[in-house]
Amino acid sequence: MFAVVLLLLVPELRHNKILPWQLFTSVEQKQQPLSYAKAVRLAGPAVVNIYTEDIQPTPNYGRQPRKVTGLGSGVIMHEQGYILTNYHVVQSADVIVVVLQRGQALHAELIGYDALTDLAVLKVQASNLPVIPQISTLTSQVGDVVLAIGNPLNLGQTVTQGIVSATGQSGLSTSYLEFLQMDAAINDGNSGGALINSNGELVGINSRKFTQASPNLNIQGIFFAVPYQLAHKIMLKIIEHGRVIRGWLGVEANDSVANLKGFVIGAVTPQSPAMKAGLQSGDVVYQIGDIQVQNAKQGLDVVAEAAPGSVLNFMLSRDNRQLILPVTIASVPK
Repeated sequence: MFAVVLLLLVPELRHNKILPWQLFTSVEQKQQPLSYAKAVRLAGPAVVNIYTEDIQPTPNYGRQPRKVTGLGSGVIMHEQGYILTNYHVVQSADVIVVVLQRGQALHAELIGYDALTDLAVLKVQASNLPVIPQISTLTSQVGDVVLAIGNPLNLGQTVTQGIVSATGQSGLSTSYLEFLQMDAAINDGNSGGALINSNGELVGINSRKFTQASPNLNIQGIFFAVPYQLAHKIMLKIIEHGRVIRGWLGVEANDSVANLKGFVIGAVTPQSPAMKAGLQSGDVVYQIGDIQVQNAKQGLDVVAEAAPGSVLNFMLSRDNRQLILPVTIASVPK
């Protein structure tokens, strides 16, 4: 009786020769293995190997100069041949050779560098260069899967995988300890390579692993990369000026207490723009120009990105009084 009712309700059974009980038999579908191969195929061709030579003269007369070779990676950022890498990869190099994934070797010119973020911009003369996928609004979150692409120990292009352990800052006042932190392995030769997400988009420029003064500490899984937005900002400034020009105020800045917005000025450097403008220790700065400052980091970023010689109005609180002091920003002293 049940079978007759089923045939009436599901007429397809008559023509397809499906047995009634097969409707209730679950056929387990074989799942495809999780793979990041597509992301690597998209980004990998834009990651290059970098080989350097530092020709050092020898003190002994008649002896040949000594050649010191170096190894690193780089990322093709623009079709005009601009490549981002770490400054320590090309520092003091007399010869820089870039090798594409397809095997083509090109001589590279150092356009400029920024020691604070350990970034350098190279340029090669070539056409039809693969450019790494980039999203200008990309922001990373803790837990994002990331892949590090580079040439560790000159073994050829390899990929390591991990997650974002801590997000990085994108302001010009950033130090490397505020970079993007991840646990994707970085070894000698990986420096300057690409850190990408599972879509193949650039997340950052691989920089360095965490080092500690004490050799007794066995530290694992702590690596840093320059966040994409900061790296891109640095690259544009280097292309335009040959270096990164940062504004300088000359104060120690601390976040405000009791959840107040702004920052508290600590020590003031003698003969600095802050001292010349009349800023004092204990002042609470809550606005710079048209920007309402939330914390010390943001305030220092506003100053760092201001052109030297420009005037910024600092709105602050001092002894329960509201003051506006114009400050002429200077360049960071060398």
